Amino acid sequence: MKLKRYEILLPLLYNDGQTIEKEKFLLTHKELVEKFGATTTDSTMIVGRWIYQNQLYEDKLIRIAIDVPESEDSETFFRRYKEVLKERFKQIDIWISSYSIEII
Repeated sequence: MKLKRYEILLPLLYNDGQTIEKEKFLLTHKELVEKFGATTTDSTMIVGRWIYQNQLYEDKLIRIAIDVPESEDSETFFRRYKEVLKERFKQIDIWISSYSIEII
């Protein structure tokens, strides 16, 4: 079965260093499960560093994976959902990547 995997990197901390509320992660998982039926979360913390307007940021992140049949509707959903997540998590950007996978 050929699918598309979307991976979302969500920050654990706001840019000021305060911990992001657990409820925001729970709401995000709830929305994704209601829409697609399942999510997978990588419990290993990911560290990302990036520069924006000459300031270095260091993010501590988790990765959520969602496997769905490839469709224009799914692509549109994730492009719009990215804006929701940017506002919810108070981020300049949220990294969402996608690639084709095949379940054996």
